Amino acid sequence: MGDIRKAAVLLTTLPEEEAADILQRLDSKQVEMVSIEIAKLKSVSAEEQEQIIVQFAESNPAATAEGGGLDRAKNLVQKAFGKNAGGTLDTIRQAIEEVPFAFLRTIDSQNILTYVIDEHPQTIALVLSHLPAAAGAAILAGLPPERQISVVQRIAQMGQTSPDIIKEVEHGLERRMSSVMSQSFENAGGVGAVAEMLNVADRATERQLMEQLSLEDAELVEEIRRLMFVFEDMAKFNDKDLQIVMKNVETSQWATALKGCSTELRDKVFKNMSTRAADMLKEEIGYLGPVKLSAVEAKQQEIVDIVRRLEDSGELELNPGGEQEALVQ
Repeated sequence: MGDIRKAAVLLTTLPEEEAADILQRLDSKQVEMVSIEIAKLKSVSAEEQEQIIVQFAESNPAATAEGGGLDRAKNLVQKAFGKNAGGTLDTIRQAIEEVPFAFLRTIDSQNILTYVIDEHPQTIALVLSHLPAAAGAAILAGLPPERQISVVQRIAQMGQTSPDIIKEVEHGLERRMSSVMSQSFENAGGVGAVAEMLNVADRATERQLMEQLSLEDAELVEEIRRLMFVFEDMAKFNDKDLQIVMKNVETSQWATALKGCSTELRDKVFKNMSTRAADMLKEEIGYLGPVKLSAVEAKQQEIVDIVRRLEDSGELELNPGGEQEALVQ
């Protein structure tokens, strides 16, 4: 009996929380190997279970493991790695289910679009129907309007497709895209790059560019501004500026937002409050208990939006790049 199977059987005998805790201590390759083995397991006999457990520790030989399966493997990986489980789950799913066009899941949607845009609508429909919805939507959006309609109609009408046809299309596309799959790509540009450049630009340049851009695309300007100033940047504020912000932010907003910030920023906020107010805020933070990251980030963004409104009204002047502005006599 292989060591991987032994590990898989042992993990299925444990409560999921304990098994997940063990998975967290393995490297990514080991996690994939063990998780795939768990997914392959059916029921496990008491004899096999006893034989394996005796090698590790004393246990109840009459007990029977719950067994494995894809759902069991997915539960363990999700509990062990939370929101970072996606890559491992995809690997397990592909290994067990042999998902058609699985090789496309690691390729950027725009690269896939380049290779399928001139294909027959039926072929494009077959490919998109086997991709995650987000990737399929991105590729669909890049097709010419008339082809979009043809592809959507064919996806909607698609029933069972011969495995041989799927394999033929899959292998043909894989051969054509082999050069793409062997390359590594890096993201360049984007809204984040613009925000970084404007963060270090002088204020006059920033204002001029943003004013001109707002005439063309107000939504893009707002997205850039959100990235130019982030919640943690308030740690660089002087006490006067921070107090201006604090006058415009509710205690409940601070309580949630400070759950996910640096100690430096949290201490700075407490320092700019009265002792009584700081104690009350600390108490409210403790009372909240664990809070979802999305909720914390949402509250932080609310405060960032308040900071931006204060800047627009002239009550606050942001200097995220830290540059010294020239003084006029």
